[in-house]
Amino acid sequence: MQAAAPAQPSPIQWYLTPWKRYVLFEGRAGRPEFWWFALGQFIIGLVLGALAVSSNFFNVVSFAFSLAALLPSIGVTARRLHDIGQSGWLQLIGLIPLVGWIALIVLCAQPSKPMPNQYGEAPLPPAP
Repeated sequence: MQAAAPAQPSPIQWYLTPWKRYVLFEGRAGRPEFWWFALGQFIIGLVLGALAVSSNFFNVVSFAFSLAALLPSIGVTARRLHDIGQSGWLQLIGLIPLVGWIALIVLCAQPSKPMPNQYGEAPLPPAP
């Protein structure tokens, strides 16, 4: 009998991984972890932004969520940059209007380096 292949993590598991590692700025994060987190943040931001138009309560909720998501976002971006062999401090180029954001997106879209680098072993998928 053949052993069953390990189940692929769901998008929700990929999204929740940066929240579990929210103050971890060391190590590496693969593309799925970064991009599922970015997509989840974008969708939640759109929903909360739309609701904030109708009520001050949702305006406060939207601000609180954005503030709570700040450290996980910085952490997963730093780990993603580590995965391609770059310093996490490179995410500061995102402060340059337009050009910085484009450069950061291009960097985060680069494929993972399969071999260990100065930031550690290749990233593992989240545990189910």
